[in-house]
Amino acid sequence: MTAHQPNPAATAAHERLFPGHVSTLAVTDPQLIEYFDNFAFDEVVRHTGEVDERTRLMTQLAAMISVGAVAEYRVMLGAALTIGVTPVEAKEIVYQAVPYVGMARVFDFLHATNGVLTDRGIELPLEGRSTTGPDTRMEQGLAMQKQIVGEKAVDGMYANAPADEQHIQQFLSGNCFGDHYTRTGIDVPDRELLTFAMLAALGGADAQVKGHVTANLNVGNSRATLIAVLTGLLPFIGYPRTLNALAAVDTAAPAAEATTTKEDRA
Repeated sequence: MTAHQPNPAATAAHERLFPGHVSTLAVTDPQLIEYFDNFAFDEVVRHTGEVDERTRLMTQLAAMISVGAVAEYRVMLGAALTIGVTPVEAKEIVYQAVPYVGMARVFDFLHATNGVLTDRGIELPLEGRSTTGPDTRMEQGLAMQKQIVGEKAVDGMYANAPADEQHIQQFLSGNCFGDHYTRTGIDVPDRELLTFAMLAALGGADAQVKGHVTANLNVGNSRATLIAVLTGLLPFIGYPRTLNALAAVDTAAPAAEATTTKEDRA
């Protein structure tokens, strides 16, 4: 039987993310961990050049919230903080997840994040990042929603919703966009990448994934960037959900699209 060995690139990446750490699974399940590390920390990374390491880890954290992987999230949050993701960004990833996966799932991740930050000597609470209040959240949220989703699409959502569902549209504008997307700490294009990652990992949200492919294009993220994000998620969310999200990309952002890289919008 041929043994798999961690290659130098995967070993270097692992040491950078988890300095001095030896996985207990590397002892109990060496073959799996060896070829998983080669895949996730080398082979996959070679195809994610459209996003930097920080963005890749941030979207991976977002996806882990969607799939409920609290233990893996703790480990990867430590790695993300090690390579430069800030405590504010870490908290904003968790907050951004609330309207997409629900507080029932986010609750454990909020406590996990607080625990990791506290263990690193970071005093909580962090400085508030909200820019809206009860009197402004609806107006500013609706404006943000139209900027991201598109004015025609948002107007259509309101026009097509029955009278007894209008409050849901108002919740989307005031809560999802007014309370969350207007926060500082992470910019709108990166928030859209996080949302895309969450929805792709969540499963059963194909229409929303497709909608947020378009939203990502609207805020300057390219097809190449979205594919790079999905490539980085693949080892953690599996092939079925990755392929479903790729189908949404192919539908909403055909390969012939003129792309705009993250650097172009900087």
